[in-house]
Amino acid sequence: MEQNTMSYESTMLIAKAIVLAGQGIGAGLAMIAGIGPGIGEGYAVGKAIETIGRQPEARSAATSTMFVGCAVAESTGIYGLFVGIVLLFVNPFLKRLG
Repeated sequence: MEQNTMSYESTMLIAKAIVLAGQGIGAGLAMIAGIGPGIGEGYAVGKAIETIGRQPEARSAATSTMFVGCAVAESTGIYGLFVGIVLLFVNPFLKRLG
């Protein structure tokens, strides 16, 4: 019979290290969610300024539509930030290991 050389404590330490590594990678990937809203908002503001430059009388409609669109786009980045913070500080998966 082969004897198991790893103790329970060392097995749990390895498992917790793997979970923490996965959480760090997941939090980093969640931060990528901030790239899309940044690009989208920059494009939207550029097009709104272009519209106002061509038709100054459409300033009110273009500005209000741009703000609503930027708010919706920014919410995606905030969701990614929230997921990243939860993964880094709450550690929901470590509680499963015991």
